[in-house]
Amino acid sequence: MSRLSCSGNEPLLDDPHSCGVTPDGAAWLASAETRPCGAFAPWRERPASPVVLPCGTAFDVVNAPAVFGRRMLDRLWEEGPGSGPVAVHRGRMLLFAVPGTAHRLPSLLEWEEWGSRGRVAGRGEGIPPLLCHGNGDVVALPPLSDDACSGRSESRWLVAPDSRHPWLPGPEVLLWAAVRAARAATRTSIFPPADQGAKVYDVSGRR
Repeated sequence: MSRLSCSGNEPLLDDPHSCGVTPDGAAWLASAETRPCGAFAPWRERPASPVVLPCGTAFDVVNAPAVFGRRMLDRLWEEGPGSGPVAVHRGRMLLFAVPGTAHRLPSLLEWEEWGSRGRVAGRGEGIPPLLCHGNGDVVALPPLSDDACSGRSESRWLVAPDSRHPWLPGPEVLLWAAVRAARAATRTSIFPPADQGAKVYDVSGRR
């Protein structure tokens, strides 16, 4: 079990490689709280439980169906600038984004006719509804304990927080990824999908 601390310069995690969440990454997650030290109490008491944090200050979260979210993530890493932290929780893909994305991304989808109006008109059926969590919302995230590191866990980090100032995609980048993921979804294959839980994203290549 990892020890969490807010005192002085002590590390926030005894094991800096626990689930890939580094001490700096844990500090960044905690910065979402009005009182960051308060975030560590539940993590210490229930290390195997999901973490609930507010959006809108340190980050927003774009919440996509798992399969479509994986396609977005692949586009970001294979053709784009990479991603910020990304988690899987209860069958949904959670992509961390710059604050303000939750407000801006739905407008961009509508403007490009990929939003709800576009789906009604038959244009945007390839993009499922994306849930955007911003100011006033909270999200449940994977725990920091080693139990969440299993590739088959329903709640785990795919790209774990590793910095106090992580790069985060904005709404335009996520719009780009969603459109390309939708176009990729129209191509069918006779081959079964690969083991998606085994894929690893090299954060050292993030642009």
